Amino acid sequence: MDSGELKQRTKTYALRVIKVIEALPNSRTADVLGKQLLRCATSVGANYRAACRARSNADFIAKMGIVEEEADESLYWMELLIEGQLISQERLADLMQEGNEIVAIVVASIRTARPRKD
Repeated sequence: MDSGELKQRTKTYALRVIKVIEALPNSRTADVLGKQLLRCATSVGANYRAACRARSNADFIAKMGIVEEEADESLYWMELLIEGQLISQERLADLMQEGNEIVAIVVASIRTARPRKD
């Protein structure tokens, strides 16, 4: 997968999360969890773009680590929304699958970028 494809994929992920946030019920809990999810899910693509402009391999690895953390955190907030019965698991299943795939791609990229120790 090239960087342009992953840039688009992470942006689409953020846009899909925005739609979910807009569909949440009006409650304090949904508002707080929704804001947390919105913050980290939109951060995935923004931080990936920053990683693409990294000045060194070490900088790339560090920035991709942030992408990994934000993508994984997004999954956590989605789990809370489901387990708190604020949204159905069916509504988030595809989005969570995409989040897991993004995490896997990012982890593989970090592993590939790390210098090999013999």
